[in-house]
Amino acid sequence: MELQWARATARTKSKGRMYAINFYSDLYLHILQTNRKTVTIRLGDKTHKYRPGEIVWVTVGQRFGRRQKLYSAIIDRVDVKTIGELSRREIERENPDYRTAQDVCNLLSRIYGEQISPEHLVSVVHFSRIEE
Repeated sequence: MELQWARATARTKSKGRMYAINFYSDLYLHILQTNRKTVTIRLGDKTHKYRPGEIVWVTVGQRFGRRQKLYSAIIDRVDVKTIGELSRREIERENPDYRTAQDVCNLLSRIYGEQISPEHLVSVVHFSRIEE
């Protein structure tokens, strides 16, 4: 019953549209499948794009390419801060193998194709898997 309400609320809010958080499969497939990833750190202020309470699909695949839906999730919280302000817990929830802000800088530099520093602003999107 609660899941049906959440779906109805998501449809009402978005006028029938469903949103996705996409991840590159070579970096994230395994930790998403094993529920070891509950945060995504995105470059810039994404509060207009990800809103608490929204239901999204978690997908893997290349940008503008074929993607695979893994599961649905709910956006729990979105925080905006610099990379240097990230907590160790946020960093580990992004990737269990990462420990430092420099690890996040290296990752984002690889993904976005530009040099990223601890002063860059990021959005920390916390999400929870929905068991269907």
